[in-house]
Amino acid sequence: MNINKHAPEQNGLKWLFLDLNSYFASVEQQENPALMGKPVAVLPMMTDATCAIAASYEAKAYGVKTGTKIYEAKKMCPGLICVPARPDIYVNYHHRILEATEKCVPINKVWSIDEFDCLLLGQERLEQNARALADRIKQSIHTHVGQGIHCSIGIAPNSFLAKVATDIEKPNGLVILRPEELPGRLLDLNLMDLPGINTAMLHRLYQAKINSVEALWNTSPKQCRAIWRSVQGERFWYWLHGYDVPHQLTSPSMIGHSRMLDPNMRGFEATRQMARRLLVKACYRLRRKDLYARHLTFKARMIDGRWWAGTQSFPALQDPFSLLKHLDALWDQMTLECGFTAHELQGNKMIFRKVSTLLHHLCEDGTITDDLFEQRLPEEQEKRQKHENLTAALDSLQRKYEKEQVWVGVVPKTLAGHVGTKIAFSRVPDKDEFGY
Repeated sequence: MNINKHAPEQNGLKWLFLDLNSYFASVEQQENPALMGKPVAVLPMMTDATCAIAASYEAKAYGVKTGTKIYEAKKMCPGLICVPARPDIYVNYHHRILEATEKCVPINKVWSIDEFDCLLLGQERLEQNARALADRIKQSIHTHVGQGIHCSIGIAPNSFLAKVATDIEKPNGLVILRPEELPGRLLDLNLMDLPGINTAMLHRLYQAKINSVEALWNTSPKQCRAIWRSVQGERFWYWLHGYDVPHQLTSPSMIGHSRMLDPNMRGFEATRQMARRLLVKACYRLRRKDLYARHLTFKARMIDGRWWAGTQSFPALQDPFSLLKHLDALWDQMTLECGFTAHELQGNKMIFRKVSTLLHHLCEDGTITDDLFEQRLPEEQEKRQKHENLTAALDSLQRKYEKEQVWVGVVPKTLAGHVGTKIAFSRVPDKDEFGY
């Protein structure tokens, strides 16, 4: 493992981490001044049966938070204002915030739509200069993006501790964790306040008699490696102690989309069209990354609680026409195995609750090895070439007009307006995904 052997005190204040406060809700307030100062919850769809995906600080004061059921949130906060999520707007603001920040300092890595870090160089590592830089970033965001967009900034000897620092004071905080004062304020935190410790890891720590951050601080790198059951535990120990250990570079292992279906889209045919649409979007992302997939998995959850999942394997593909045929085969398999009645297969009877398509076993073009036992007929080769040419033409139109001009199949009309495009913790969608 590559570890910077310099003591944290020698590196000084090396990293600045920025965390946007109640990001989605703040954007909605910025977009609509009438929402400023009001309790706001952002919903994936406008129904009380769903959960809040974001809450403003005014709503959080009543106990409403991400994951709170809306029917419960309205009891907790009678004046709660619910608004539908608009991922395209959040992505647009994300890029504006990056631009505003880079007027002050280059961004090192974007961790999520509302988190990124910056490497401090030279005189920037002096505390007074780092503090002044953080203030300039906040002002730049207010000036170039909006007064309603606030952030918490952490400054520390590594990016991990800088991120931890952003959670110590919210909203609009600025916390500096000086290397010579560690563990310092870390001892006031709970174990799950540290990035990378989830419920399962907490259970392992408890089994190892580690019940506090102080107890974790007093372990050794080898102990952490044993608890984590991987070298990641050793990295965690060094990060916690202020060493600047590089993060592992990762490449995508799968690309997919899932969707909780709108009530009017839970019938047999409507759900099938949605599944096809999700796959087309996944194919587009696959090509954007110059990758090919060898496996397709389709999953469906029914209203009655049943689950169905199936996988098809094939030579490396990236065009939607070939992959849609494999999805159709999985759909037919599900139809047969689930024993749907003729009544269910017709009309708009609600059957499904959620569907997802997942492309995996990804590979790059240069690593593809054709099956020695596969001999394509000339007509099959010609059809595949046509599919590849048509796909290239579709992508060319997409790049030219920055939105989809030609559709593959039927485009389902959803309440949210975007099919499959959503913002995950570790992935910010490209702007043009919202037009695809």
